Amino acid sequence: MIRLLVRDLKLAVRAGGGFGLALAFFLIVTVLVPFGVGPASELLGTIAPGILWIGALLACLLSLDRIFATDHEDGSLELLATAPLPLEALVAVKAAAHWLTTGLPLTLAAPALGVLLDFPAPAYGTLFLGLLLGTPALSMIGAFGAALTVGLKRGGLLLSLLVLPLYMPTLIFGAEAAGRAADGQGASTPLLLVTLITLGSLALLPFAGAAALRINLR
Repeated sequence: MIRLLVRDLKLAVRAGGGFGLALAFFLIVTVLVPFGVGPASELLGTIAPGILWIGALLACLLSLDRIFATDHEDGSLELLATAPLPLEALVAVKAAAHWLTTGLPLTLAAPALGVLLDFPAPAYGTLFLGLLLGTPALSMIGAFGAALTVGLKRGGLLLSLLVLPLYMPTLIFGAEAAGRAADGQGASTPLLLVTLITLGSLALLPFAGAAALRINLR
């Protein structure tokens, strides 16, 4: 599993579609918002939690279609499916590689980009913790969606349509936690809900993704 994880990390970096592209997109979204809504710091601070979470969510979408597509195109996915490694572990490793190259860099960059949106400094810790707890769910859900659409022509658009509704609970509770922290309120409840969503995704979706791969590889 470790060798497969290292392999996927190297492929993501070499392909140029890893953390660099996601961070660039995240930065563009964050920079464009003040131009669209105006320079009013109070307004920017109010909408900052939602903008940062939406930017992170959309940045995660950019590389979802490559989780299994590259391996499917060169035939290595069929070899991995016949290897001693269970398909459930394969899905989990693919999701972990996606998170390490996309979700984790976005989480680390979010507090710095929050400065551009006048996000209150005392709430940075909650924003960081919410993304740290929530982005693994985004990668796991994305891996499940990628398993469903592997081998389909123009599967990228279908993949986005499939996973976006599943992303909504994480987006809602993650942005709510950051918004409450910015207003000086307690954020423990939405953070707990984000954690439960992530744990549920990590517990269930590797099996669902493996089942989807078995069907698509027949």
